[in-house]
Amino acid sequence: MTEASKLIDNMLAELTDWRGVTLGEIRRVIHEAEPQIVEEWKWRGAPVWSHEGIVCVANAFKGKVKLTFYDGASLPDPDNLFNNGLDGKQWRTIDFYKDDKVREPQLRKLVRAAVDHNRGKASARATPERKAK
Repeated sequence: MTEASKLIDNMLAELTDWRGVTLGEIRRVIHEAEPQIVEEWKWRGAPVWSHEGIVCVANAFKGKVKLTFYDGASLPDPDNLFNNGLDGKQWRTIDFYKDDKVREPQLRKLVRAAVDHNRGKASARATPERKAK
């Protein structure tokens, strides 16, 4: 277990209300969607999940749990999971409130799309451009 995973475990243990339950469900779904995902701890206390780049970041606030997809504006969202940050040029978020349910199959699909997007960006960086003479 990584240090970041331990910090996330501690965060979940300290969130003894619905936010801890919701964040735990989100974490489980993210790992189910991509078993090779890496947990990180950034920005003074934010769980981050990465795979060839940042996939998403979670934060627990007083009245909501926010799941932010780093390149959310570039991802397909046919299930309309994104409900905040819709006008941004890069980030998109899903805000979960007390009685919201995590739509697991749809969230798995969105996480997979984010991982695929990161793979595509990584592949493009690894392939040198060829200039026509």
